[in-house]
Formats: sequence, structure tokens, C-alpha cells
Amino acid sequence: MEDFGRAQASNGDESTAPRAPGWRDLREWLALVEASGDLSRIETPVSTDLEMSAVTLLATQNDTEAPALLFERPEGDTLGARVLTNMLGSSVKRYAMSVGLDASLPLVDLIRETRSVMNRRIAPVHVPKSEAPVNEVVLTGDDVDLTRFPVPRFWPRDGGPYIGTGDITFTRDPESRRINVGVYRQMLHSRNQVGMWCSPGKNARLDREAWWARGEPCEVVAAYGVDPALFMVGAQNYPYTESELDRAGGLMGAPVELTDAECVDLPIPARAEIVVEGVVRAGETMMEGPLGEFTGYYGNPSAPQPVIEIKAVHYRKSPILTAALMANYPSCESGAYFAIMRSAKIWDDLDRLGISGIRGVYAHPAAATGWGMVVVSIAQRHAGHVAQVLALTAQCPGAAYFTKWIVAVDDDVDPTDINQVLWAMSTRCDPAQDLDFLRNTWSTGLDPSKFPAESRPYGSKVLINACKPHRYLKEFPRRTLLDRSTYEKVAKRWPEYGIPVRPAIVKDFDE
Repeated sequence: MEDFGRAQASNGDESTAPRAPGWRDLREWLALVEASGDLSRIETPVSTDLEMSAVTLLATQNDTEAPALLFERPEGDTLGARVLTNMLGSSVKRYAMSVGLDASLPLVDLIRETRSVMNRRIAPVHVPKSEAPVNEVVLTGDDVDLTRFPVPRFWPRDGGPYIGTGDITFTRDPESRRINVGVYRQMLHSRNQVGMWCSPGKNARLDREAWWARGEPCEVVAAYGVDPALFMVGAQNYPYTESELDRAGGLMGAPVELTDAECVDLPIPARAEIVVEGVVRAGETMMEGPLGEFTGYYGNPSAPQPVIEIKAVHYRKSPILTAALMANYPSCESGAYFAIMRSAKIWDDLDRLGISGIRGVYAHPAAATGWGMVVVSIAQRHAGHVAQVLALTAQCPGAAYFTKWIVAVDDDVDPTDINQVLWAMSTRCDPAQDLDFLRNTWSTGLDPSKFPAESRPYGSKVLINACKPHRYLKEFPRRTLLDRSTYEKVAKRWPEYGIPVRPAIVKDFDE
């Protein structure tokens, strides 16, 4: 068996010792979530046609800490299968639990700790087929029938049911043999045909085009019931040369277990709930879409897209399909975890570029689930420092895709607090002087603001300097701040006042 991925320990944070894994797969993770009171089991039969997504939307639209939802009895199911929605969603608690961090940390500190966890790498391990839970049922050829699984149709105008939203997909670069792990939408067409929509520039799209250029089909493995670690890394952007499998092991604190496939030269995740193997051939397409997307709008209109021809399906008994609702925050599955991890990635990129003075980074989840807006807090060190930070943030690997608004604020502003950010934009930014634009940048075909539709892979960015003007730092008006002694006195006496809210934590004082 060839190697599944190359260990990257030399590039990671070797000082961060792996934690003892609390879970090895989705089922063990769900047991921990349920023990913490964060899982709701829905025993009432629920239709996968619009009803399941409506329940998820209504349960999460006004609650950033809504529980994970396990639908135990999807209508029409004959396999004893279940569907999990809002696996992570906008829950900081479940994200922190998934990576072994303290959910009570201030958000900037949680992002800082996430940087260490994300840079830890543990290479995957091979297990025999006989020891892989996903091989409890293995079907090939004419026995393959994905229509038997409870596949949701999320929105009224979706092109069909989507088996791949909370999925992960493996592809391989034909030259380097690197395995990519990504999350790509996959519409169910028939018992053995699944669409594979990939945005321009994404690694799976580059992989399949490289295979087609050689005159060969692209082999694909997709898992539709996955643990949070693989899902989280699959949704992030990493260098084309690097496999996300090592990163997923680092998040879990234990190696990802992989085993041999039946029909393709790719491994499969041994502890997943449902896995398919197949090939994507050049020129073989079917009409796909639209899908209600993370932007809160329907994505690309129906159009021909490549199709995975399914050769084999593996699944555990009573499998759990992970379905990711794409919607406005806070109902989008790309919620808290995505915002935190993207922020950590951008912060790492700025550090690698040698940028000093960075005090915090946050990709606000309400801005298209973390894609649309990034705020960077800096301690100004020199003339041009803010302009440098804005330009490099806009085009660093972690933020280059789609991001429209890049805002720099001073280090007395918490970048995770949108109220403070708006205050800084309103009192420290002179729009005529402090806005710059980048054009023809890397964007997404899902951006509804761009017309005609053919122009959507290209975008633009605005760089917003919401910092005090460097040349007038000494003359800039003083903030209204408490003095430290009064704050400490009030905080100590707080119970005496009988006010039924906690006192705010103050870090900056008039000194």
C-alpha cells in the first residue's frame, strides 16, 4: 500500500504535544456532544424534501449555540440511516470541543490557540479492510444505489437532492501523488451518478483537469458521513502541494485511519459512515444546480457539470449522513468553526510574511459565513504599516478567495467585536483618503453581485484603513476611558449594585 500523505511535522508546531484523542470518528464525537447536552435527537419522522432543512433553519436562525440535530427517522428510509445537520454550525462550544480547546476563551485568544492546533500535523495510518468500520456493507457494480440513502433537498428551487454538502472528497495530483481533501457540492443524479461542482482555482478542479490533460479519468473518493476534523480541514485553503490528511490528524490529536478502496487507486477513510468510489471523465456532464448557497442566495444556475460515475459504495450499518445547510449566518454550517479557522490561517500567513504588530484577525461569520470580510488589529510601528497590512492580507493565501472587505483597526480595537469595528470605521476612517481598491482579484462564481455571470470568477476588494492616521498619532483625540483604580473598585463591588448582568471586561485604561 502506498503512502497516503507526506508527514509535515517539520513545518508544524512541534512544541504543541498532541492531546489524547477523545474520539476517533463521528459516532464517538456525537457521544461526547450528547453528554455535554449539545445534541437533539429528532424521533419524529421528517421528510428529506425541504422539511428537514426547514427544521434546521428555524432551530438555528436566532441561536448561535443551537444544538446539533440528529434526524433518527427520515421518511422513506429503508436502511435505518440517519441525517445529522448543524454538526458544528455557529457553535463555538462544539468547535472548541472538536479541537480540544477551551470554549470560554475570548474569541481572539481562541483564534490564537487555533493557530497552534492547525499547525500540528500527524500523518494518517493504514488499517486492514477487515478492521475498517466503513466496510460493514460494501456494494459494487449494479448493486450500487445511492437513491436508497436519505438525501436532502434543501431549498425549493434547488436543482435536486444534494448528497454532498457535508462531505469530503479525495482527489490526487497525477504528478506529485499528493491527496487533496476538499468539500465540494454534489447533486444526486441517479443510483450511480453524482455531480461534482468545483469553483475555479480549487484543488480538486486542478487535479481533475491534470488527469484529463493526460487523457485519463480522474479518480474520486467521497465520504458523506464524516467526523468534524476532516470536514473542517476540507473547507479550508491549503497550499496545493500539501495534503489536508496530516492537518486533520493534528486537529484530532491522532492519525486519520485510511484503508484500501475496491476499485480506485485512492484510500478511503476507514471510520467514515458512507464512502463512494468513482471516476470523473472529461466531457461527461449532466445538468446540475442551482443550490441555495452560503451567500444566502441560489448559486450558479443549472448548467452542465462533470459527473462522478460511482463504482463502489461502503457504509456502516445505520449510517449517519452529514448534511450541511448552506444559508445566512447563523444557520449556515460554515459558521463559527470556519470563521475561527480562516482567521487563524490568515494570521499565520501574515506571520510567515514577516509582518510585525499583528494583534488579532477575524473573518466575521455574518459576512457570507466568514468569506466576505476580514478585520486585522495592528499596533502601528512605522509609516505605511497599515497599507502594508491591508495589501498583504487581501492577497495572502488564507484571504485571497472571495474576500471583499479588508479592514485594519488599531490594537485598542477588538477585531472580533463588530460594534468596536464599526466605531473605528466611523471615527478613524476618512473615506476620501483611507479607501483603496484591488480589481480582477480571485473570487467565486457564487457571488450574486457580479454581472454578467461570466465575470464572476473575478472580483474586487476594498481596503479600509480604520486606524488612527500614523502621522498624527500624537495629536489624535484621546479616547474616553476609565481609570484603572475606579474600574477595579467597581468590579469588586459589582454584587452590591444588584444589576442582573455581568460587568464588561475592560483592558484599556486612561493612564
